[in-house]
Amino acid sequence: MPDLLQIMLPPFVACMVLVAMLGYLGVHIIARGVIFVDLALAQMAALGSTTALLFSIANDSVAGYAFAWGFATLGAFVFSVTRTTRGTSNVPHEAIIGIVYVVASAGTLLVADKAPHGAETLKEALAGTILWVTWPAILKLAGVYVVIGAFHWLLRRRFLTVSLDEATALAKGWRIRWWDFLFYFSFGIAITLAVPIAGVLLIFTFLVVPSVVAFLFTRRPRALVIVSWVTAAVASAAGLAISYRLDVPTGPMIVCAFGGVLLVAGFVRVAVTRRAMARAG
Repeated sequence: MPDLLQIMLPPFVACMVLVAMLGYLGVHIIARGVIFVDLALAQMAALGSTTALLFSIANDSVAGYAFAWGFATLGAFVFSVTRTTRGTSNVPHEAIIGIVYVVASAGTLLVADKAPHGAETLKEALAGTILWVTWPAILKLAGVYVVIGAFHWLLRRRFLTVSLDEATALAKGWRIRWWDFLFYFSFGIAITLAVPIAGVLLIFTFLVVPSVVAFLFTRRPRALVIVSWVTAAVASAAGLAISYRLDVPTGPMIVCAFGGVLLVAGFVRVAVTRRAMARAG
């Protein structure tokens, strides 16, 4: 047990820091119906990190993060300007997001073929290196996420209204695309810092799965965030423990643990619904 705590405590704390931000942002993503926007932004950040290698810039340097963030910001701009009111466009916004993801993925492959250590960077961008995360990296991540969290707290009414009640935002005359850009801009910063630690797969899991579990049981904003965080804490701890016991890759195991938690939550939801219907009948 001491060995387990010593090895897995930093990854678990990193998971909790990531979930504290990504779990909240995931509620917005699910509510907006843009499920794959996180994959697209994460892939844009990965393209930026890989492009930095062409200029002999290390991914963990300030310039390296600037490259990743710059590409993620470009994605944020594209997503905000291509947004349409739900049900009023022949081209779903998710289609634009998918195109950005595919093009960014292809671009990353092309750049990695010419960049030094490109293949290694691709692998890290996909699976992450969360098992080897250090305390200084966790503190840096937590510090930036506190700033992003404060930003979202100050503008929470605007962001939540745009995500959960678009009709009200339009009726009030809000500039939806502007608020979308601010949301995706901050989202891009969070993703840029998360990719080197967690990787694209785990980021998508942190953003989507806890929120999907939460939406199975409630629509109240505060309850959604709480259920998301509890779900992520349980799944992260289970994934880390199983990874240690079976000596398997940590990131993919955490993803599978989240899948298991979602499956259990689905069964619970079905059982609760059937019981409610039986009582009503």
